[in-house]
Amino acid sequence: MNANVSKAAHSADSLQQLAADIVRYARQQGASASAAEVSEGFGQTVSVRQGVVETIEYNRDKGLSVSVYMGQRRGNASTSDFSQQAVRDTVDAALNIARYTAEDDCAGLPDADQLATEFPDLDLYHPWKLNVEQAIALASECEEAAFSADKRINNSEGCTINVNEGRFVQANSLGFVGGYPSSRHSISCSVIAGKGDGMQRDYWYSVARNASEILKVEEIGRIAAERTVRRLKARKMPTTQCPVLFEAPVAGGLFGHFVGAVSGGSLYRKSSFLLDQLDQKVFSDIVRLDDVPNIPRGLGSSAFDDEGVRTRQRAIVEAGVLRGYFLGSYSARKLGMQTTGNAGGTHNLIVQHGDLDFAGLLRKMGRGLVVTELLGHGVNPVTGDYSRGAAGFWVEHGEIQYPVEEITIAGNLKDMYKNIIAIGNDVLAQGARQCGSVLVERMAVAGS
Repeated sequence: MNANVSKAAHSADSLQQLAADIVRYARQQGASASAAEVSEGFGQTVSVRQGVVETIEYNRDKGLSVSVYMGQRRGNASTSDFSQQAVRDTVDAALNIARYTAEDDCAGLPDADQLATEFPDLDLYHPWKLNVEQAIALASECEEAAFSADKRINNSEGCTINVNEGRFVQANSLGFVGGYPSSRHSISCSVIAGKGDGMQRDYWYSVARNASEILKVEEIGRIAAERTVRRLKARKMPTTQCPVLFEAPVAGGLFGHFVGAVSGGSLYRKSSFLLDQLDQKVFSDIVRLDDVPNIPRGLGSSAFDDEGVRTRQRAIVEAGVLRGYFLGSYSARKLGMQTTGNAGGTHNLIVQHGDLDFAGLLRKMGRGLVVTELLGHGVNPVTGDYSRGAAGFWVEHGEIQYPVEEITIAGNLKDMYKNIIAIGNDVLAQGARQCGSVLVERMAVAGS
């Protein structure tokens, strides 16, 4: 039980050599261009529920994928077997696929001058030498902190400690080779309060590259307990129209829908509610979004994207105006544009905040709904129509009055974005999107 996950099965040099061998063999077999990625990951998960160990998992994963081009025909194949014969069989399979694939004039590697040539140290790798016994002790402390925080906490869905590390190398036939190790660790706690039909649950978690930046387990347990008991005696509410304040943990989802709408695949397929909006106002004047790939220890940081294209900091939205898309090489060619270094998605999406804290946002709202949980997937990416089940709190005179549940909030994202009137400074960094609470001036709320 003393194993920890900080021992890699393959060195960086061996992964780099394997990626180079794949590219070389693909060229020998007739590929006009090729790209390979080789990776390994290893982790440990420990869960404790009501003081009893519920789950201990230890994993090691590895894999390689290869994309080959025969002119403008593309084939892709992958395997988890690193033996020489398996690697060659995988390349051969990709070549066979390419031979039967239709030509696509947008297919191909990125332009050579777009590839990354500098690889700054972004401080993404921090092994957490935590053995199973230590993880059990931490999880138990976290859960006990939740129980101790309030006597109304009477059950638990458990506390989970995740330790994860990995490394990868990319290479292509244009001469690009790049890769790095990284880590991502987290602690989460979910607890229950109340009885019968009045039971409520909530949770909290903290995640970071470096375990020293994760919240203390006592703090995670306390927050989980406080968030749970505040939901007790939740009511239904009448149907109305009012301001809606999206609490920071759920506010990032609003910008997730935006990212999907201005990403290459949605744009060239014309399946986006924000088609042809470049240099047009899509948010209210107060909104600024930046894609920032170079934040030290950032959960979305990288010097290059999934194609090896160098990343760069960009203003995506300035004063509400859309200034840029999220494109990889293929989608950029389909749109007659240049890649933005976003093959694989966004990096650290930073939503600029204002001066108000959460209490200040409540006062600014005066009367309305705070949303702390969203349910379902009622968002139409083509039209922007938005309808989600929700729970949260009713606010009067700038103060929370009581919890509410079994409601639905509805609107259209195009209108919601333009009606954002404040973004709080209560910023959370629980992922690659960093956003404070977001106040929308008016939405429909369907209740009883």
